[in-house]
Amino acid sequence: MDLMGVGTAEVLMILLVGILVVGPRKIVEFARTMGKITRTIKKASLDLTSSVTKELELEDKEKSPTSQTEKKDT
Repeated sequence: MDLMGVGTAEVLMILLVGILVVGPRKIVEFARTMGKITRTIKKASLDLTSSVTKELELEDKEKSPTSQTEKKDT
């Protein structure tokens, strides 16, 4: 099992430390909160990537007609 570059032994060690630090009853709530945070960060990252890609495509489209017109004139 390879979860985001972390092997099985590392995942088990993280869970063990988590149980010792947070406690067995709160580990589920903690994991749920971390999942929500991860999902929010991932969504923000995808939104940013999409926005930048759209802006770059728009910029390329604006430059393309100018270069095509110059080619036709020569």
